[in-house]
Parts: sequence; structure tokens; C-alpha cells
Amino acid sequence: MNLQDDDFALFGLTRGFSQDRAAIDARWKNLQKEAHPDKFASHGIAAQRVALQWSVRINEAYERLKDPLKRAAYLCELAGHPIQAHSNTAMPPAFLMQQMEWREALDDANTAGDVESLLDEVQSARRQLLRECEAALDERVDFQAAVSTVRALMFIDKFALDLHQRLDQFE
Repeated sequence: MNLQDDDFALFGLTRGFSQDRAAIDARWKNLQKEAHPDKFASHGIAAQRVALQWSVRINEAYERLKDPLKRAAYLCELAGHPIQAHSNTAMPPAFLMQQMEWREALDDANTAGDVESLLDEVQSARRQLLRECEAALDERVDFQAAVSTVRALMFIDKFALDLHQRLDQFE
């Protein structure tokens, strides 16, 4: 293992969006067993420090690989197409209109059922965008399209959190 390897190489995975979550989880457990600092307790402070660095590196890679949105953003960045979510907020007009409609629907929601219905719609849109992201990254290798899709997914995930918070208010 090399600390400089990308997350996919570190986990022994083919670089791509489509991944088997169970395989990622299993590989993470195996890597953690190999690098756990307690395993190096008898090897001195320096070895424990290196093991801790490995453990942190493995956990960081796991967090990126297990989450489809983070994995997609990471793939774009590896290919030289950073997401730039904070500096580039341009979105297609149709998506901006959808955002406004969802926000208005949330403002108008008077019952938990209203919010749950909106959440279902948003989750459906999320699944569709994840399929689009997979096609852009794994089939067409179109990182520009993937960047746009990832940014849209970031909005959807944030909006879904708002929906869950609103649902909590009804309980």
C-alpha cells in the first residue's frame, strides 16, 4: 500500500462510479485490521504513528468511496474536473425552476404527508440523477456532464435534509 495511491487503488477497486458497497465495506474492514495502531503497539511510537496515518487515510478513502455523491465528485476531481460547488453555482434553467417549485411546495406544506410526498419526489429525482451520473462517468466518460449532475445532486441532498428537518417538526 502507498499513502499516495488514489482511493480506488488503495481499496483495490477499478476506478469508476459503479461499485459494490459490500465489497467496499469488506475491504475497509480488512484494511483497518492491517493498519490498526493497536497492532503496532509493540513496534514503538514511530510505527504506531505511521499506523495511525494509515488508519486515517483508509477512513478518509472509505468515506469518499461508500457515498455515491462523494465518489462521483472524487472521480471528477481525479480526472481534472473539480466540482467547484462554492465558486460555480450555475445550473440549467430547468433545474433552477424545479428547485423553486420544490421550495414553494415545502413552504406550502401543512402536513407531514405533504412533506413526505415532496420527499418521495425529491428522492425519485435523486435516483434519476445518480443513474445519469453513472452513465456520464462509466459509459460516456463525460466529466463535464458528471460535474453538472454532481452539483445538482448536492442541492438535492441539502434539500432532502431540509425536508427531514421539516418532518421532525411534525413529530
